[in-house]
Amino acid sequence: MDTATLIEPHGGKLCDLIATGNEADALRKEALDLPSITLTPRQLCDIELLLNGGFSPLEGFLTEAEYDSVVANLRLTDGTIWPMPITLDVDEDTAKGLNSGDRVALRDQTGLLLAVMTAESVWKPNKEKEANGVFGTSNVEHPAVNYLMNHASDYYIGGKLEGVSLPKYYDFEDLRQTPRELRAQFEKDGWTTIVAFQTRNPMHRAHKELTDRAAEEIGGHLLIHPVVGMTKPGDIDYYTRVRCYRKLMDYYPKDRAELSLLPLAMRMGGPREAVWHAIIRKNYGCTHIVIGRDHAGPGSDSKGNPFYGPYEAQDLILEHADELGMGVVPFKLMVYAPDIDGYKPIDEVAEGEKTLSISGTELRRRLATGEEIPNWFSYKEVVQELRKSHPPKNGQGVTVFFTGLSGSGKSTVANAVMVKLLEMGGRPVTLLDGDVVRTHLTKGLGFSAEDRSTNVQRIGYVASEITKHRGIAICAPIAPYEADRKVNRNQIGQFGAYIEAYVSTSLEECERRDVKGLYAKARAGLIKGFTGIDDPYEAPTDAEIVIDTSKTVDECAQDVIDYLRNEGYIA
Repeated sequence: MDTATLIEPHGGKLCDLIATGNEADALRKEALDLPSITLTPRQLCDIELLLNGGFSPLEGFLTEAEYDSVVANLRLTDGTIWPMPITLDVDEDTAKGLNSGDRVALRDQTGLLLAVMTAESVWKPNKEKEANGVFGTSNVEHPAVNYLMNHASDYYIGGKLEGVSLPKYYDFEDLRQTPRELRAQFEKDGWTTIVAFQTRNPMHRAHKELTDRAAEEIGGHLLIHPVVGMTKPGDIDYYTRVRCYRKLMDYYPKDRAELSLLPLAMRMGGPREAVWHAIIRKNYGCTHIVIGRDHAGPGSDSKGNPFYGPYEAQDLILEHADELGMGVVPFKLMVYAPDIDGYKPIDEVAEGEKTLSISGTELRRRLATGEEIPNWFSYKEVVQELRKSHPPKNGQGVTVFFTGLSGSGKSTVANAVMVKLLEMGGRPVTLLDGDVVRTHLTKGLGFSAEDRSTNVQRIGYVASEITKHRGIAICAPIAPYEADRKVNRNQIGQFGAYIEAYVSTSLEECERRDVKGLYAKARAGLIKGFTGIDDPYEAPTDAEIVIDTSKTVDECAQDVIDYLRNEGYIA
């Protein structure tokens, strides 16, 4: 396609890397005899944008020299501005099995061949240097730093790609245009001046007003280009968001705006990410991008310190705007002014003028309680979509996760809670007791620290599925390690409520109650690795409920029921 009427891609060419015809057939045949790497969800996002040209001028995962240059200088080795290291992380065994020049097949989790890569570099990066250079911090509370330090593998391989297929999707297929397809659409429609709006959240009336003004300011058109790859943990799922975007599109003037989805794995990298977003949108044919206050920032750390200043992202992209060849439309925070029954930029609000706004936290609270969300804030069709996926608390799934020493009484109390909930009716209830789980779900696991972690996290996975489908899961393992309970809290909390109930019975009392004689055997050395004796129990410090089993079982169970009722999870 001749794109002369459109803005040039970054680096001067659109590097879509998908082979066709005989070339693709030859790659498929070759791949049968090559070692394979199964890509992670983030790697799948990255390879899609490498193959379709979204990451032009990159032609593959960065080599060591390119990586070093990007981390240190914000540039590729040829001087082209590029802010984010696009790397393929692999484990040590994979890395040590590859030499420079080796070919490797890259596949998705179903085995679909996506590309063949020629390994040009294999190296072990300095992750702390990468974190500080790219994200400005090595604090693992930053989501990208946490991913880098705790999830990404320890070695990188880099080299050019020969693409065979883009990842397959079966949702929103009409909205998944490649850069070349979107450029063709712009050319067909006669759009030559286009501002992109980046978002990872639902859009409401303020966003609609802002994007209308952005299009008017440039005298052109608007691309709503939401991220549907990995975003920040806790964000609203993209299925819900896309349904909301579709409802919103009906409110734009005819031929003003297009909606297209971007399969990007965000890093929440603030200033560098803003430059990256601009480059990507340039490759998709846009001439401008809206850059907001704290654009793509992850917020603050646990001490309340923001990772980035509010205007660092705007400053960095404006510094490089001429070189990028992209116009920047600074985000204007829009607030509702009741006196005019409309929105205005906050810098146009007169002293003493009344304004209204609803924060993300307040919106989530209203969704959780079923409280009204006013029409001035959002459109009724958008709110309806949000409520489908985020019902009030008494319609959400719940996991009550009991933890305590062997003999603490957690299984007895958990069973009593289950019975009380079943007596009330109206909700499916599942009990995942430690002994029962080991008979079925985790049969074959021993009692090493690793096996205990696996046991607890498998319980957490099953509970997350129950919670996702809006049931009530009651779990009662010992769960001695804080790290495992935190994994479960994060996993289950994506889908509903996670309520930790610490059964705080003392070790002495547990030993006194021990009808099986397990503690006595452990103290005699007949049982090794017994929790509380020669293996630690890490008592929770953030449990929602602390249960004192000096009370009767009925009283303990009623305390849990009262908590669920007071918090709104049951009527």
